[in-house]
Amino acid sequence: MNQPFAPVTIAMIEDDEGHARLIEKNIRRAGISNEIVPLKDGASALAFLLGPDGSGEVNVGRRLLILLDLNLPDMTGVDILAKVKANAHLKRTPVVVLTTTDDSREIKTCYDLGANVYVIKPLDYDGFADAIRKLGLFFSVVQVSEND
Repeated sequence: MNQPFAPVTIAMIEDDEGHARLIEKNIRRAGISNEIVPLKDGASALAFLLGPDGSGEVNVGRRLLILLDLNLPDMTGVDILAKVKANAHLKRTPVVVLTTTDDSREIKTCYDLGANVYVIKPLDYDGFADAIRKLGLFFSVVQVSEND
């Protein structure tokens, strides 16, 4: 059952608590009040995103925006991005990569896998908040079918 106007939940996958607080503070300062689910490592992120059975079916009717750090303690964000975009229930979920890495090959890999935005930390928070708002607005007005 699709809920076209369900609020978008922001899954923030970031292991550095200082960065996580700063990101959340700036999201709030930009006037974005959506729920933010903080996830500190790849295992907890995948458990949240794919659900207990690993199918991703938990996301039917749930609208997400993923903020993804690439440097996590237990796996790379690239691995998580690949799993998200390969999952039938998550493949259309917007993903914003937030990382300190400015390696052009890694940036290309992320875009090739389906990342929507790649932002290098330290962030330009006004531009970042604007990108989040635009993705959220896009997501709120476009209903995406899970059947394609």
